[in-house]
Amino acid sequence: MKNYTYRIAAPDDLERIWAKNIAKNPEEPAWLRWREQYIGYNRNGDAVTFVVVCDGEPVGEGTLLFSPDCSAIRGRRNLADGKRVTNLNALRIEKEHEGQGHISRMVRMMEEYAKEHGYDRITIGVEAAETRNLGIYLHWHYDEFVMADVEDDTLVLYYAKNLAGDPE
Repeated sequence: MKNYTYRIAAPDDLERIWAKNIAKNPEEPAWLRWREQYIGYNRNGDAVTFVVVCDGEPVGEGTLLFSPDCSAIRGRRNLADGKRVTNLNALRIEKEHEGQGHISRMVRMMEEYAKEHGYDRITIGVEAAETRNLGIYLHWHYDEFVMADVEDDTLVLYYAKNLAGDPE
């Protein structure tokens, strides 16, 4: 039986998860840039990454972006303002671990972390074509429409969840 844990990523977890991301996307040089950015955000406190760990190996991730200066936020303070609003970003899990509730458990942990650190609102973005993910986010109560934007020729919809009245 596999042993799963959920935690804030240690520096070694970040290195390992990003090495996997880059290996899965060898034709896309943007992954190298994103690695540097996200590791830097974790280092300077603009973000915190959480991981799903299976038998000691990180197999899933998600990052809370706090600062509007993070590249994915692009100054949009309605998505992350560094004070009360944070953005749940880069949710990923390896295929063989999908559909088992690991991302849901990690997201709940991320929401608790955000609440404990004074955030009362979390935003999340989803590509409009990703209807399965949109359904999951709505199920998690990310159901307040915030905005739509075209990013890299893709329509992205942003939703929010207020943590103060967090339904269980």
